[in-house]
Amino acid sequence: MSATPGRPRRRPAPRGFRPRVVPSPAAGGAAAPPSLAAGLVRMVRPRQWLKNVLVFGAPAAAGVLGQRKPLAYSVAAFVIFCFAASGTYCINDVVDREADRRHPVKRLRPVASGVVGVPLALGLGAALLGLALAASAAIGRPRLALVVVIYVAVTLAYSLWLKHEPILDLAAVAAGFVLRAIAGGVAVPVPLSDWFLIVACFGSLFVVAGKREAEVMLLGDEGENHRATLGWYTASYLRHVRSVASAVAMTAYCLWAFEKAHGSSGAIWYELSIIPFVLAILRYALLVDSGHGGAPEDVVLGDRMLQALGACLAVLFAVGVYH
Repeated sequence: MSATPGRPRRRPAPRGFRPRVVPSPAAGGAAAPPSLAAGLVRMVRPRQWLKNVLVFGAPAAAGVLGQRKPLAYSVAAFVIFCFAASGTYCINDVVDREADRRHPVKRLRPVASGVVGVPLALGLGAALLGLALAASAAIGRPRLALVVVIYVAVTLAYSLWLKHEPILDLAAVAAGFVLRAIAGGVAVPVPLSDWFLIVACFGSLFVVAGKREAEVMLLGDEGENHRATLGWYTASYLRHVRSVASAVAMTAYCLWAFEKAHGSSGAIWYELSIIPFVLAILRYALLVDSGHGGAPEDVVLGDRMLQALGACLAVLFAVGVYH
């Protein structure tokens, strides 16, 4: 038995993981074309709003989410980043529409498939970005508005240029995760510890490297036709990046937990939270290694064990903070 030349063999998903089913172009029968309204909803990608939960990280670590005002500002930051992220997705879909048509999954995106026209996509994207900036200014948090501006600038630079540059494309996508985490801290506001930022940075790089590795495994030698950087990356190189990033993230989290344990009545809970954190990293790495890391939100929403580990981590973390 031999795998397709130039393409690593994709292993079955681990037990407990439910991969997202993508319609096959070769499937029999004619499916009804999606409506414009459904296309617009898909274009803003509500599934990916899960990433914006990162804005609650810094307030949660500071132990202020139980207070009414910090919670309100955190929720506001979450909504603002939903607007900002959806706006950049609309513009990115317009820029990438030709490349998306050559991808087995992304060809179904509303702009690439022709369900949503280019002018409408650009108009909706601009409106959502304007709404995000206006809302961040309206709540009286200028630093949050600055973070949103930087996020939009980095994302647009990625869509127009950085996605074609090896290494820089990984950094740009990872920066989007980190800026979400920073936004939660400046919205409340609470101090952002060095360990928190290190975990956010290298945890994000771990996820992004896994995303690229899954794309390399899926597309093989054809990946360069979809995105130029996929012609530079190999699965072994991206696996190395994942290993380095996960090692730094786990080490930084352990050091943070031990530091918090000193002089804290909830010491044991911080230390215990290391276990589900490390196991979640290793579980995610297993899913990526089996070729299922192309969409981080699908990995999180589709894997019961990862969800259970996340819930366990949240409980232990919360008990340690609020003990």
